[in-house]
Amino acid sequence: MGRLIVSLMLAAMATASAAFAQSPVTTSAAIEVPAAGVTQELELMDGSVLIGRVESIGTGHFTFRTSAGVAMTVETSMVRSIEPVSGRIVEGELWPADANPTRLFFAPTGRSLKQGEAYFGVYEIMMPFVQVGVTDRVSIGGGTPIAWFGGDRPVWLTPKVQIFNGRSTAASVGVLHFFNAGGGGGSLGIAYAVVTQGSSDSAASIGVGYAYSRTGDQDDGSPMAMIGGEHRLTRRLKLVTENYIVSGGGFASGGFRLLGDKLSTDFGLVAPLFCDDFVMFPMINFVWKF
Repeated sequence: MGRLIVSLMLAAMATASAAFAQSPVTTSAAIEVPAAGVTQELELMDGSVLIGRVESIGTGHFTFRTSAGVAMTVETSMVRSIEPVSGRIVEGELWPADANPTRLFFAPTGRSLKQGEAYFGVYEIMMPFVQVGVTDRVSIGGGTPIAWFGGDRPVWLTPKVQIFNGRSTAASVGVLHFFNAGGGGGSLGIAYAVVTQGSSDSAASIGVGYAYSRTGDQDDGSPMAMIGGEHRLTRRLKLVTENYIVSGGGFASGGFRLLGDKLSTDFGLVAPLFCDDFVMFPMINFVWKF
């Protein structure tokens, strides 16, 4: 009886394994001809990955034209997944879009998150940050330090509104507002307007703002200006600079961004301007878009 049970179990397992191996894998998106300008990533059952777009659909098959211009007839049963990808084709290779286009190192650009998009970032390792697109032009976010010792915990809020979005120009206004979670100790922040000109691979951003603070009944403030830029060097590398002029001083920074499909990592150096002693500080940021 024991041998019979074992034999039946082995036979059932073999049958189930064969059925699983032969069953089609559900695609992550429907096979359809995409809108003009949309690029797709096609993964086949053998693990091959192709970049291009579906051109036409037949019964049980479709035509897929690769980024190199090769038209292929693909059986639907051979598809593991097919989905749109963001980016552009450079010499037959897909350059993924920057997952963090709405900021330079720290300063916002004129670009905006789309409705439903969001990202989680950690600035200078200790400052977590979340931003969510409420509409295609309005986003809101905030954060608080990972560790805080003594006194009320600081919190920051970052509402942002895009007021113009053209083919190569975008403009936004917003506020970076800091306050104490306990309600005491006053508040401070920066109200700003910023314009970005160029593409997602190469652009310049210029911003003006007003840095304000309130302690008790006393208000204080100072105008400031920012100029920054970004330039894509390779598929996974972008140069970034962000520079400020404020009353009595300023900061200059430069470095690079490593571009992943969802994760971007910034490495840079920051130096105060108009100081007697030359010093530099490292800047390390991580941003995950979801």
